[in-house]
Amino acid sequence: MTQDQPILIAGGGIGGLATAIGLAQKGFRSLVLEKAPELGEIGAGIQLGPNAFHAFDYLGVGDQAREMAVYIDNLRLMDAIDGSEITRIPLDEAFRARFKNPYAVIHRGDLHSVFLRACEEHPLVGLRTNSEVVDYEQDGSSATAILANGERVTGRMLVGADGLWSNIRKKVVGDGAPRVSGHTTYRSVIPTEEMPEDLRWNAATLWAGPKCHIVHYPLKGWKMFNLVVTYHNDAPSPEAGVSVTHEEVKKGFEHVAPVARQIIDRGQNWKRWVLCDRDPVTNWVDGRVVLLGDAAHPMLQYFAQGACMAMEDAVALAHCMEAHGDLDVAFRRYQDLRELRTARVQLQSREIGQHVYHPAGAHAELRNAVMRAKTPENWYDIVDWLYGSTGLEGAVSAETHNAHAA
Repeated sequence: MTQDQPILIAGGGIGGLATAIGLAQKGFRSLVLEKAPELGEIGAGIQLGPNAFHAFDYLGVGDQAREMAVYIDNLRLMDAIDGSEITRIPLDEAFRARFKNPYAVIHRGDLHSVFLRACEEHPLVGLRTNSEVVDYEQDGSSATAILANGERVTGRMLVGADGLWSNIRKKVVGDGAPRVSGHTTYRSVIPTEEMPEDLRWNAATLWAGPKCHIVHYPLKGWKMFNLVVTYHNDAPSPEAGVSVTHEEVKKGFEHVAPVARQIIDRGQNWKRWVLCDRDPVTNWVDGRVVLLGDAAHPMLQYFAQGACMAMEDAVALAHCMEAHGDLDVAFRRYQDLRELRTARVQLQSREIGQHVYHPAGAHAELRNAVMRAKTPENWYDIVDWLYGSTGLEGAVSAETHNAHAA
């Protein structure tokens, strides 16, 4: 690989910046090309499983991320119709001992800022705004990003970390527009004093109801509460961050218990998203171009793993770039490490939204009975494949074996 050319990264979100800092720690210079006029993140809170903290530590930002996070005591699932608790997963010392890291929540902007500061402080990372990558060209030794203004930027390779509507994916995969789920999500962040006092739980709480659910948890050192309500209303087309009225948000939740419905009444400045994902694919690579994060495997929010999977991708790509001098081998190994794990999260996220959070009648009663019967240890076993993994299982031993064989 041509050492004097940077690795180009299309997209300055969490995945793109995590990739830049991961590569920098391995000695690779990169240039992040972000289409927005400034680097930042919109949205509200996100959840961080133990696997996210595995990635933070590998990427060298573990201490900074831990300082920004709120550590919750439980994951709670409530019945939105009768107000009862269905189950809870304790996130106590037994959980941390099992998975070697905590579970936490954080504002998306705070998480982005952790990676942004790390990139700004590292001499091997360059950052450019107003630089949307709309296309690319390549030859046997370089890849050239073509920007919206016609400028051409050449590097040794190009990482497409440009999200759900990735221009890079259009050329690598060519699978058209994202799949519209028909689920509409409304988000709000409110001061803690505006949250109903009897619901100020130190938990990530989800109220499950017919064709709808409500989520809330604390943020920013308990100064704010994150509110997310989702309604399966068969919305036909994608939307992101559209301001809406209280009256619109209430429409999908008239049938839920007052204790849960009051959360909507307390929301402020609600914004609407129509959720989209894509089917898993087996081709993330085109020569010197590779996909990462939502550009490779966009998923619904129901597993709370979108940002986590992007960070794991960054870990895996940095590891494979260091382990293999041949770019073809590095990309192939990266995709092999990530393809099935991310596909599982994509597909199970769909199933959770349909069959765990939104059922009614006998289906909901069966869900409640099955989930109430589980012990904390049962739940830990169920999520072990996800939270107990670094996303690199087998990689180090395989690379060592290959090196010895060579």
